[in-house]
Amino acid sequence: MQYIIPFSSRFARFFLIVLCVSISTQTFAQPRKGLVEVVVSPEHSNWTYTLNERADFEVKILLNGQPLSDITATYELGPEQMPPEEKGEIMIKKGLAVIKGIKMKKPGFVRCTVKTTYEGRTYEGWATAGFAPENIQPVVQKPEDFDTFWENAKAELAKIPIDAQLTLMPDLCTPDINVYHVSLQNIALSAWRGPSRFFGVLSVPKAPGKYPAILNVPGAGVRPYGRDDRAAQGVIVLRVGIHGIPVNLGPEVYNELGRSALADYPTSHLDDLDRYYYKRVYMGCVRAIDFIFSMPEFDGENLAVTGGSQGGALSIITAGLDKRVNYLAAFYPALCDLTGYLEGRAGGWPHMFKNYDASLRPNWVKVAPYYDVVNFARNLTVPGWYSWGYNDNVCPPTSMYAAYNSISSPKELHVFHQTAHWTFPEQGEDANAWLMKMLKKE
Repeated sequence: MQYIIPFSSRFARFFLIVLCVSISTQTFAQPRKGLVEVVVSPEHSNWTYTLNERADFEVKILLNGQPLSDITATYELGPEQMPPEEKGEIMIKKGLAVIKGIKMKKPGFVRCTVKTTYEGRTYEGWATAGFAPENIQPVVQKPEDFDTFWENAKAELAKIPIDAQLTLMPDLCTPDINVYHVSLQNIALSAWRGPSRFFGVLSVPKAPGKYPAILNVPGAGVRPYGRDDRAAQGVIVLRVGIHGIPVNLGPEVYNELGRSALADYPTSHLDDLDRYYYKRVYMGCVRAIDFIFSMPEFDGENLAVTGGSQGGALSIITAGLDKRVNYLAAFYPALCDLTGYLEGRAGGWPHMFKNYDASLRPNWVKVAPYYDVVNFARNLTVPGWYSWGYNDNVCPPTSMYAAYNSISSPKELHVFHQTAHWTFPEQGEDANAWLMKMLKKE
């Protein structure tokens, strides 16, 4: 019997329409600009230095696009995510000041953070210099039974029928695209419970034919999902949620869950290899591929996975887990080299090892390597398109390079140095162009 999930209200329908327009392409919002801009940049135009070379930083403070002079600022300088090695105060004269930087003996990143106060408000900016980032190696080790563990998990999933239940979402359909809410069976949350569900929104071209497909995996958080207009370009797009709840409800549902039951999901059951939250998530992504391959509209061979942040991680993980994936495009992946902090350098989001106390959570360090992006990156065999910035303060570039440098399959990295945990529109446009070229063999 078809599993029908009605919209909870007229407002929910309106919300989803607005949402699908705002996220229908693979782009991420830029940060809001303040009245005063603190512009920090390394003196090298490519923001990259050799080992033992000093990285100095230029500072400009702008009001209405014009430099402010004779204004005081404070700064902190040191390896990203680590306590600062230097602190100080500078006076901006004639619109520009230079902060004498530091050197690095090992590959990594140095960040300079500058703050100033203007008319009672504090403004902040930062820039990050890379030191031989192409030589950053991961800290995390691959467990001997890593591949066996995940093969067993996939075998567990294969015993569970897909039980795909689709509900047409008429308000989101267009003359070119049919849109469905999708519910699939997934592995159980625990051994004594039955199968869980995995939900998403499917956008399919209306014109008869066989199409390539994109699995769009989500960033962190709890939210609904809507139509993906890339389907109008002749591709199937399945945009999934990860939390085992329908993705077509009103926003108040997700707001409440994000503040309560799902507030700490990235570390939920991290002490238990089989019950850690992301096991069901990773298997849900494989189940989404099972579903795509069952679709009569799918061309049967051309499949890509893409996403940003948590979705960037899931893109690499899914392609490393499932050889049916042909291509991936990942923006600033999370969950990379998580235990970097234990070696005195930045680790990946969600930073569970930044203030780690082994006496309180001894199993975390044992379980995390099974879920670390680095170990899936080592298994990649397909072409990938990757993009991030040096200024990312959520997913440290040290951790992302540790994963990227572990990839032996064809890869291309597009660094937009000044971006933090956001993208320029050009990044999304470039990624989608690459995906379409690959999927359609153009």
